[in-house]
Amino acid sequence: MFTYLDPTVRERLVAAGHLFRINSDGKVIPPDHSSGGGGSISILGPIPLPLAFGDKHYEAQWYACVRNTELSKIENIAEQLRAQKAQESFATLASSMAVNSVLLIGATDSWTNPLVRVHSSCLTGDVFGSERCECGPQLQSAIDLISNDEQGGILVYMSGHEGRGIGLWAKAATYLLQDDGEDTYQANRSLGLPDDSRDFSDAASLLKYFRGNGPFRLLTNNPKKIDDLTTAGLTGITTVKHVFGVTAANRRYLAAKRDWGHRIRPEDIGDD
Repeated sequence: MFTYLDPTVRERLVAAGHLFRINSDGKVIPPDHSSGGGGSISILGPIPLPLAFGDKHYEAQWYACVRNTELSKIENIAEQLRAQKAQESFATLASSMAVNSVLLIGATDSWTNPLVRVHSSCLTGDVFGSERCECGPQLQSAIDLISNDEQGGILVYMSGHEGRGIGLWAKAATYLLQDDGEDTYQANRSLGLPDDSRDFSDAASLLKYFRGNGPFRLLTNNPKKIDDLTTAGLTGITTVKHVFGVTAANRRYLAAKRDWGHRIRPEDIGDD
């Protein structure tokens, strides 16, 4: 995982055009560590990534993206470990850095109004297939919709957004509180946490780089996501309702999101 931290490997990737940096406005900046400020993002790619969900297959270009303040911190620790010849300690760094991903699907040079999904990581839904939420079906449907759209588009996968930004450990605690009768937002408040603490500024920077200033269609039901991306300077956003994976196990969860302000109608979740 950490081979790219070695300075010689980093130089090779930069020279090949596979490692570069952008600022918060989505503009490419020099790869050195002395410019760009705390809002810069380091990006690795493109990496051809064939995808398969069941019997459906897709082709995408993967970009791994990390905020440079986090990357610099990790690299400083790695240099200290190298000096101490403590290579076995490198594995402890893996949980300290949120690596976001961008998937480009379709011919980017023909975009006029591509389809975009900014998806928050959800281990239980995306990986385990949990029906306590609709995240897994939303992720799979987004890839399917983008792949079958005449223009294609972008999927931005935000790895640091587990549990609407509270992390997996706290999310597990909220599930137990929900089983005691609280809804998903009440459970956050019981832990003294915000209703939604996700930061979409990195997603905005990535979209500025990969999409530029052109319009796009955003697969979302969440007004906060729209507001945050708009506040970050993105314009020309057309929202597309994205309700998938409704089951008896998550209908109460979806109703709470609707009551909180998500653009979900009662008939969308069979709650009429």
